[in-house]
Amino acid sequence: MSADAKFGNSPGRRLIAVDWQDCEWRPRIEVRRPPPLLDFHSPRRNFIFPKPMKSNPPHSRRHRAGFTLVELLTVIAIIGILAALLLPVLAAVKRHALMVKAHLEAADIATAIQGYDSAYGRFPVSSAAQKAASVVNGDFTYGTNGLASATFNLANPPALGYDANNSEVVAILMDQTNYPNGAGWTINTNYQKNPQQTIFLNAKMSGDTSSPGVGTDLVYRDPWGNPYVITMDLNYNEMCVDAFYGKDAVSGGGLNGLTHDPGVAAPDNWAFRGKVMVWSAGPDGKIDATTPANQGANKDNVSNWK
Repeated sequence: MSADAKFGNSPGRRLIAVDWQDCEWRPRIEVRRPPPLLDFHSPRRNFIFPKPMKSNPPHSRRHRAGFTLVELLTVIAIIGILAALLLPVLAAVKRHALMVKAHLEAADIATAIQGYDSAYGRFPVSSAAQKAASVVNGDFTYGTNGLASATFNLANPPALGYDANNSEVVAILMDQTNYPNGAGWTINTNYQKNPQQTIFLNAKMSGDTSSPGVGTDLVYRDPWGNPYVITMDLNYNEMCVDAFYGKDAVSGGGLNGLTHDPGVAAPDNWAFRGKVMVWSAGPDGKIDATTPANQGANKDNVSNWK
């Protein structure tokens, strides 16, 4: 419809032509589905529920910061008691382990001597020892002169006129021609005692003259630093009489399985039925020729035959 037709042309009026058109307002309408209800029993849905935060009150953290003085002293006391209980046990275990080691080393020495005897038909001794043995019972003992004892200083009776440590035997068995400490030639000079140059004994070298093992003086010492004592049946009667264990006061009654040697007149003829006796004075390093073998200073001795 035209605006002129409706209002006409009146004087003093200014008409503005307006063109009317039909139009439509179509707003966009979206239809959204409401969210589904939570199904706590559905296996297809996993729900994450927030965990409440834990917080420790300040006084709780301060309480757990460390031990109190009483608690610390209690722990120290407990540790001290346990240590006091364990130390004797550890000492006993160590003592037993060293005694086992000494027994094995004594057995190794005896085996090496018997191996030498099988190879050469004689024992690894010097001519001086062989001559001294023939003065009495035909056997010779090396080594007890280095042991601590108030009543027994020399291994062999003074009538023998010769006493020695075990270095002569070790030099032959280990095929040593010179002393490592520069003391000169050994009894095995130019391999005269071991011409086949066979090493019958493998023992650890200690590097000095007091530690366990074979020292620079070729003395074989037990785990406590004392020399091993070696006795050999130089008259080959299968009865070995040791200068210490042969005594009535030590082995009387057949202690340690020893018996009387029928070829030697009493007294002091207790013998081991075999060719070699090797023993150690044990942890205390002492022997006593007036005390039975199972008592006093002799109780802890270690040997290859028992």
